[in-house]
Amino acid sequence: METTVLKKIWLSPPHMGNNEEVYVKEAFETNWIAPLGPNVQRFEQSIEEFVGNDVHAACLSSGTAAIHLGLQLLGVVAGDEVLCQSFTFAASANPITYLGASPIFIDSEEETWNISPTLLEQAIKDRLAIGKKPKAIVAVHLYGMPYKVDEVHAIAQQYDIPVIEDSAEALGSSYKGFNCGSLGQIGILSFNGNKIITTSGGGAMLCKDKALKEKAVFLATQARDNAPHYQHSHIGHNYRMSNVLAGIGRGQMEVLQDRVDARRSNFEYYKEHLSSIPGITFAMEPKGSYSNRWLTCILTPSFEDRERIRKALENENIESRPLWKPMHAQPVFEKAISYVNGVSEDLFERGLCLPSGSSLMEEDLERVCNIIKKELR
Repeated sequence: METTVLKKIWLSPPHMGNNEEVYVKEAFETNWIAPLGPNVQRFEQSIEEFVGNDVHAACLSSGTAAIHLGLQLLGVVAGDEVLCQSFTFAASANPITYLGASPIFIDSEEETWNISPTLLEQAIKDRLAIGKKPKAIVAVHLYGMPYKVDEVHAIAQQYDIPVIEDSAEALGSSYKGFNCGSLGQIGILSFNGNKIITTSGGGAMLCKDKALKEKAVFLATQARDNAPHYQHSHIGHNYRMSNVLAGIGRGQMEVLQDRVDARRSNFEYYKEHLSSIPGITFAMEPKGSYSNRWLTCILTPSFEDRERIRKALENENIESRPLWKPMHAQPVFEKAISYVNGVSEDLFERGLCLPSGSSLMEEDLERVCNIIKKELR
C-alpha cells in the first residue's frame, strides 16, 4: 500500500525570477569568477537606486559580515559596549564579540516587537553614570517591521551614539517614505537563502559616505595596500561578494517589489482568515511604517497552543517556527548585561512564524489556515 506524501510547504524558500541565470551565465562566459566584476558593480547600483536616500552599497559575503565591518568602521574595539536589540537573530549580536566588545541587550516594546526606546535610554543613562558610554546601537527591523525610528534615533542623537540599522529582514520596508537601510549611520542587508530576495549567501553594508563605503570594501578585500606586491598595514577580512552570486542578486532586484507584494498579500490572507479565532493576534503597522512582511507571525494564547499548532503543521509537512529566542535568554550570552521588561520572552513563548514564501499558492495558505482553525476551535 502506497503512502501519500503531502506537498512540503516551506517557511520562506528562495524564489527565482527570470534573469538570474542570464547574469550568472554572463559571469561564466566572461570568466568573472571572482569577488569583483560587473555583476557586483551593477548589483550595488541596483540596491542604491532602490533604497535611495543617497546611500552607497558595498556587497559582502553576508549580513553578519556587514554588521562586523559596520561596527569596526564606527570604531568599536575590545572593551567597548554596544547596545543591541535582544529580540533578534544571533547574527545581530555575534559580531560585537568578534571585536572583543560586550553586547548589552535591550528588550522590546509591544507595538512593533523591536527595541524599546524607554529601556534604551535607561541603559544609556546607567552606563554613562558609571563612565561607560556605549559605542553604538544595533537596532533591528524585525520580520520586516520598522522599529520606532524617530524615538530611537532621537535618543541616539541626544547622547551622540551612532546607530547600525539592521535591515537584514527589511529590504522593501520603509518608514515615513524612506526605505529601511537608509535611516541609520550604517545600514545592513542580508541576502541569505530565506530572505525576501537571495543571492544564496550574501549581504550588503549601506552608508551615506562614499569614502566609508570604499573603506568597507578595502577591509573586505584583506586590506591590501596600493602596492605592486602584497602589502598590508591593516587587518582585513575576506568578506567581498563574488561576481557569480551578485549575478543572482541582479536578477532578484528586478523582481523585489513583486516579492514584497506577494508577502504582504500572504499577510492579508492570514489576517482575514485567522483574526476571528479567539487569542490569535498579529503585529500591525504603526502609522508611517510599511513592512515587507518578510514573515507573517501570529501570537497564540499560550505556549501550549503555539506548540500544538506547530506540531500539527509539522505533521502535515508544513514548516513553521517559533519567534526568535531573545539573546538575553541564550546560554552563550548568559553573563551579558540586559535590560528586560518581559515582552520578548512572552513573544517567544506565544509567537509562531507561518509559511510566508512569495511563491505560495492560495491553496497552500488555505491548507495552513485550516490546520490552525482545527487546532484552536
